Amino acid sequence: MFLGSILLQINENGTKVAEETTKVVHESIPVFSLIFKGGVVVIPIFLLLILALFIMFQKFLQIHNAAKISDSFTSKLNQLILNGEVKEAKVLCASTESPIASMLGKGVSRIGRPIKDIESAMENTAKLEIGKLEKNLGILSIVSGIAPMFGFIGTIIGVISIFYEISLQGEISIGGVADGLYQKMVTSAAGLIVGIVSHVGYHLVNLRLESVIRKMEVAAIEFLDLLQDSK
Repeated sequence: MFLGSILLQINENGTKVAEETTKVVHESIPVFSLIFKGGVVVIPIFLLLILALFIMFQKFLQIHNAAKISDSFTSKLNQLILNGEVKEAKVLCASTESPIASMLGKGVSRIGRPIKDIESAMENTAKLEIGKLEKNLGILSIVSGIAPMFGFIGTIIGVISIFYEISLQGEISIGGVADGLYQKMVTSAAGLIVGIVSHVGYHLVNLRLESVIRKMEVAAIEFLDLLQDSK
């Protein structure tokens, strides 16, 4: 009798679990409802995602504008320098919004001095312009590191909630375990996704920034060569 009672209880529990599992599979869970299952920890992860996306779009736009320099600007500047029209060359550089134009403008303002002084002045200006483009970029790196940590905190909280429910009820509750697992899995996934997005965004922005730096280096070399050839 005792053995039969145990088998009957196991069978009933198994049937109940199977029914609940089938119900979960067949029911469509709204995405936002699933996300909010993660609890309070989801809020800072969501804020980190907004911050990362904002900085990514801001930097992409800023670097895209910085990389734009027309061929007509370069050819016109070279022609003015060859003709000795230094003042006009300064005005042209000042009226063009670009890190490259700012760097070349500094070089134009030093025309007449030794090439070494001109090169040094342009190099310092280039560093300042690159520093402006790099501003706040490190935040993406920070977000990519701490977002998964918040997810891990959510995981710990989820596990704690599972054992807390068990300690209160004195037995394993499917509902309590499910809630804890939801919180654990949602926060872990959210933290990892935000971390990956931030990490990829950081390196993509850096790749774009490196292309601007290469353009600045080429422009500086061509400008210095032009000054030496015009002597």
